Amino acid sequence: MNGAHLHLIANHFPIIVPMLGLLIMIGGIILKSELTKRIAYMLFIFGSLAAIVAFLSGDGAEDIVEKMQGIDKKLIHAHEEIAEIFSVLSYLLGAFSLVGLWANWKQKSISKVISYITITLSLLAIFYAVRTGITGGQVRHTKIRDANSNQSSIIINSDDDDD
Repeated sequence: MNGAHLHLIANHFPIIVPMLGLLIMIGGIILKSELTKRIAYMLFIFGSLAAIVAFLSGDGAEDIVEKMQGIDKKLIHAHEEIAEIFSVLSYLLGAFSLVGLWANWKQKSISKVISYITITLSLLAIFYAVRTGITGGQVRHTKIRDANSNQSSIIINSDDDDD
């Protein structure tokens, strides 16, 4: 297994798991189920740990992919930039979820507020997770590149000064 293979295996978990955590957290709030909220917190923590693996495997993937014919290094750089933001948000979500899990377990009065803040933080992390996935896919999958779309051109042109 090489760095690109490990990255491909690892990179889907930090994107999908927080989405599941968000749905479960919302369900826990609606159903007033503390157990369900705890499961959501644990999913957010798992997603954060998966983000560490995905982020750390990114350099190994880059070393392999940038040598391939037809790969645009600007796309790799754009993916790296978004991935850095997503990683920080994912780590914050994981750390905040640890606090939320503790507060929920100990039945602290701030537990309800933490669950709502966690939802907000997860929405922000998911936004960047999706962007990270899109930019990562654009590196190798030409079928999802769209030079005419605003998102792609913003991502591609955001770092023209670095060349």
